[in-house]
Amino acid sequence: MGKKVAGNLLIIGGAEDKKGDCAILKRFVELSGGKAGKLVIMTTATKEPEAVGKEYLQIFGRLGGGQIEILDLPSRMEAKGEKAVNIISEATGIFFTGGDQLRITSILGGTPVNEALARAYKNGVVIAGTSAGASAMSDTMIVEGDSDSAPRKNSLRMAPGLGLLEETVIDQHFAQRGRLGRLLAAVAHNPYVLGIGIDEDTAVVVGADARLDVIGSRTVTIVDGKEATYTNVSELEPDQNLALHGVRLHVIPAGYGFNLRNRQPLI
Repeated sequence: MGKKVAGNLLIIGGAEDKKGDCAILKRFVELSGGKAGKLVIMTTATKEPEAVGKEYLQIFGRLGGGQIEILDLPSRMEAKGEKAVNIISEATGIFFTGGDQLRITSILGGTPVNEALARAYKNGVVIAGTSAGASAMSDTMIVEGDSDSAPRKNSLRMAPGLGLLEETVIDQHFAQRGRLGRLLAAVAHNPYVLGIGIDEDTAVVVGADARLDVIGSRTVTIVDGKEATYTNVSELEPDQNLALHGVRLHVIPAGYGFNLRNRQPLI
């Protein structure tokens, strides 16, 4: 993975604890500088930006966040504005809420805000995302797909993501929605891409050293197809079942990690 990891990411599988000790959201506040931090809540993914933004504003304030600002960019015109770019440029932590990941990429892709996000990431600013915000972190994202059927050629739809975490595809609400089949199908399309499935109330912290650490109450499933010996994905008719041989699968709970560079679990 070479230099494929440039900064600091916190990628959450969705439905994170917001009322108890809030361990995952507290980690975001800490990584962003605590009281000295400048946090930006990105509500682009959701169709209810006011309610969702306000909820996270209150949570981050309660957890000891410093300056906290909601940045709602409902269209590409707002994502081209100088004000939004300046807000991103001054942030120490940027948080993408859940919603629809295609809203994030279709609204931000190719805009000055997207360029500002890339600069912030390379400068070490913490970028976090939950649910749809998690899916958008990778360079390839799952937009939609069947969770309750055998993996097939037409069982999922993919699109380019924000590209912060390269050579990966991320799926969220993983165990709760039975999404192993669709993650396997995604990896079959390009076995060099590492599949990362994150359970609810679970997150991965990824640093510039390409080390992934798991936090939260459940697990992360990693599908590594690099050494796969066979797949029929290119020959399938739309409703035929997928064949995929020789895939490596890792299940990683909190306290364990994974080296993204050499694709090895860390005990």
